[in-house]
Amino acid sequence: MAQGQATKVKKRKKSVLKRAKQSIQRAEVNRANRTRVRTMMKRLRTAITAGDQAAAANLLQPTLSAIDKAIAKGVLHENTGNRYKSRLSLALHHIQAAKK
Repeated sequence: MAQGQATKVKKRKKSVLKRAKQSIQRAEVNRANRTRVRTMMKRLRTAITAGDQAAAANLLQPTLSAIDKAIAKGVLHENTGNRYKSRLSLALHHIQAAKK
């Protein structure tokens, strides 16, 4: 379903209408959580590519926490979240090793 597009409901049963409403609400919450995680990852990647070790180190823990919360809520698959966490951690360790 395209973003912002209404759910089409053919039947006018109460249960069908309720499910459609729940689907819209769930999609909105999931979109907000996914956006939050992507924004935090983007900030961390920007700090890493800029070589700002202090900022990247400060952003790492909240970003990993946001990814874990998204996994727990079912917004991200567990393997996908773990892959993101691994790659972000490795990137940070690489710039820390390069500074030493």
